[in-house]
Amino acid sequence: MKKRVAILGSTGSIGTQALEVIAAHPEIFSVTVLTAGGNADLLIEQAVKFKPEEVVICNETHYERVKAALFPFNIKVYSSASALVSVVESDHVDVVLTAMVGYAGLLPTIHAIKAGKDIALANKETLVVAGEVITALAKQHNVSIYPVDSEHSAIFQCLAGEQDNAVEKIILTASGGPFRGKDRAFLAHVTKAQALKHPNWIMGAKITIDSATLMNKGLEVIEAKWLFDLSASQIDVIVHPQSIVHSLVQFEDGSIKAQMGLPDMKLPIQYALYYPQRLKSDFPRFNFMDYPTLTFEKPDLETFRNLAIAYEALEKGGNAACIVNAANEIAVDAFLHDKIGFLDISDVIVESLAKITFIGNPSIGDYVETNEATRRFASEMIQVKV
Repeated sequence: MKKRVAILGSTGSIGTQALEVIAAHPEIFSVTVLTAGGNADLLIEQAVKFKPEEVVICNETHYERVKAALFPFNIKVYSSASALVSVVESDHVDVVLTAMVGYAGLLPTIHAIKAGKDIALANKETLVVAGEVITALAKQHNVSIYPVDSEHSAIFQCLAGEQDNAVEKIILTASGGPFRGKDRAFLAHVTKAQALKHPNWIMGAKITIDSATLMNKGLEVIEAKWLFDLSASQIDVIVHPQSIVHSLVQFEDGSIKAQMGLPDMKLPIQYALYYPQRLKSDFPRFNFMDYPTLTFEKPDLETFRNLAIAYEALEKGGNAACIVNAANEIAVDAFLHDKIGFLDISDVIVESLAKITFIGNPSIGDYVETNEATRRFASEMIQVKV
């Protein structure tokens, strides 16, 4: 039988690349659910091509147009928050690829896990916000979570066959983004156009800005803690500008395993969707002669404060990472709309951590309230700055 895939966020960077993987292997995969935020035209195009059972367009203003366009194909169309969480519970779904951006991916992922669906996780914020709850739910419902982020996929691949060997630490690699080596004086005047020019990866706007601030790496550190059951002291970050070594695992005997390859998200997407088997692909191959020099350096935590902030939140625990994530989402959006400067992003996060009530053992309800309270506070702080 074909593996039936639901893609949450099908019109984004991960979603579109996942559909390329699926299109290359029609004998193995079928698409049964597609969801999108507001890109109705692309959603319609995807649905016509892949013929899912159901689609969800989250922006309700596009509902009638999407419904009319897909009516001839007998595809069910929905547009509501409740629909987003119900489609992942459908009997015609085997695995849910969570490729939505930010906090929005949390509740659909929870519902998918409770319905017993395996998760291909591209939405790192789900584990950042509520990692303890998510991992406990996955264990309770016998659900596997397969990482899609290139770094976590690399760790996952390095751990294959090593279940009886203790991990001393993992090393997540970071490209350093477009501003590697720059100082704070330079960063004070950078524009969003500059920040959106990632040197190696093609990604959505939010994650590209997170990469420029190193918050993306900070969120990945928190995600890694929950995916691989590690302490903060077992997770290192190193800057690797070529993005060829995707991450490394060091075992207790001192041996290190690394996963390498060209920077192409289709490989970790394919690995997550078809694990434990590997599928033959026509992806471009890495050649050492094209990269005769691979370099590594320490991250600059004083200039790029967000990585240090993420480590602090991880050490603190409770709802601290939820606060960091919510404040960061508001601040990045404000930067993308030219309301604040690049360095102001960190200021908004630090101030939110200081002012929002800390909860040591939060429930899902506490996470929801923390997210809402932080977003309100950060938005008000930005309004004052404007």
